[in-house]
Amino acid sequence: MKKVISSLIVASVFFSNLNAQSDSQKEEQLYRPNFHFSPKKGWMNDPNGLYYKDGVYHLFFQHYPDGNKWGPMHWGHATSKDLVKWEEQPIALYPDDLGYIFSGSAVVDQNNTSGFGDSKNNPVVAVYTYHNPNREKDGKIDVESQGIAYSLDNSKTWTKYSTNPVLKNPGIRDFRDPKVFWDSKRQQWIMVLAAQDRTHFYASKNLKEWTFQSEFGKDLGGHGGVWECPDLFPLKVEGTNEEKWVLIVNINPGGPNNGSAGQYFVGDFDGETFKIDELFTKQLQKEKAAWLDWGKDNYASVSFDNVPQGKRVIIGWMSNWEYAQEVPTEAWRSSTTMAREVSLKKTKDGYILKNIPVAGLKNYQGKSIRKKINLNAENKLVSLSEIDLTKAVLDLNLKKMIAGTYSFSLKNSLGEEVVFGIDNKTKELFVDRSKSGKTGFGNHYATPVTKAPLNQIYSEAKMKLVIDKTSIEIFFNDGEKVLTEIFFPNEHFSELTISTDTKGSLLNINAHQLDIK
Repeated sequence: MKKVISSLIVASVFFSNLNAQSDSQKEEQLYRPNFHFSPKKGWMNDPNGLYYKDGVYHLFFQHYPDGNKWGPMHWGHATSKDLVKWEEQPIALYPDDLGYIFSGSAVVDQNNTSGFGDSKNNPVVAVYTYHNPNREKDGKIDVESQGIAYSLDNSKTWTKYSTNPVLKNPGIRDFRDPKVFWDSKRQQWIMVLAAQDRTHFYASKNLKEWTFQSEFGKDLGGHGGVWECPDLFPLKVEGTNEEKWVLIVNINPGGPNNGSAGQYFVGDFDGETFKIDELFTKQLQKEKAAWLDWGKDNYASVSFDNVPQGKRVIIGWMSNWEYAQEVPTEAWRSSTTMAREVSLKKTKDGYILKNIPVAGLKNYQGKSIRKKINLNAENKLVSLSEIDLTKAVLDLNLKKMIAGTYSFSLKNSLGEEVVFGIDNKTKELFVDRSKSGKTGFGNHYATPVTKAPLNQIYSEAKMKLVIDKTSIEIFFNDGEKVLTEIFFPNEHFSELTISTDTKGSLLNINAHQLDIK
């Protein structure tokens, strides 16, 4: 009898494990993005160490390979030749006696200022935060310091600097996420670092010895949470030769629609101090903060070093700390946003940091449709037989718009939907994922409706949509406003509709399926 019971228990456990495995595989197939990067297994958050060298873009990322929630941080690694199709590589940096490997950056040391290179190779130097869990456990404040590592073989192998850390903690609990760049005008390296509720700037000649220069931001911008993952870079103002400096600062919580998000500042940098522009000061007085992305799911966006033609390209973590560790995937968690090229536009009201998908996305255009539609109350725009909406780019151009609502719906046969569009009466963009499928996880996933304010009623507007299995990135009017959101339907979305309470408006659609394998 004992044998029978034992056999039944073994069988029960076997089939239970089989069912769990089967469910996991289903979710793997249903939710694994078609073209946004996600790790093969384990947890992922912030992008780190972004750089270009010898025809290859390198993306490192916060990674815990042994679990699907945040844990001891490593630097995972992926590479791409075009910023669209990514291939995961072996883990680059592992925790050591000094702590976990938190966020940071990587630079191509073209002049071998560090002395890590040789006659054949310019070294790539990674600058990252050490987070010491033992000191944290003991209630210490000086938990975080900055270390460096270098590679002479295009990031296949790394050597940590023997006398790490290169920047010790000055007595600040949150002291992390170093973003380093070469300041060519003053022939020095600059590090911008998140220091609790502000940024610190440091300078170095060799990446090993750092001198404090200044701080910025204590009373400026959004302060609903701790500041993290900063970035500083120059950009020409569109249509002019005027150069301004842009400082990106990510914040958690405190985003425009709750949770984590990225904000930016526009000003001037003299090698020591960042000072915001006079027009941007007025902009902040009116807006409180300038947001890189109004959606819930773009955090820790930072830029690549050494990109050809001086372009500035950013990529973010496509999730939100409010629910990232509870999303309904098991084998892995999280993906990155689409890589985006940024530009700076100046208006009478202030500055807009525009971001649009990188040009390389156009190389994957496959099956396409074009339509011109006179809008009625309900309109079917794209069906499953036309293009696959789990890997698509759609350009929508609305004309003859009047005050009213233009609501697009991404739908499936189960009645699940993501609703988004323009409320041209209240002057807002919106995304509503309350009926998008699985929604009962984490905090505040489905509510409230995500909104982004517009400063006028539009008679004509453009939207570019980049849609994957579990995400939509909405680029309004060439990236002047952006909303990024993730979702988890129980069946792939297969059709797109629009409803409106207006009359006489026109819609032009140019949609492409993406051929990415």
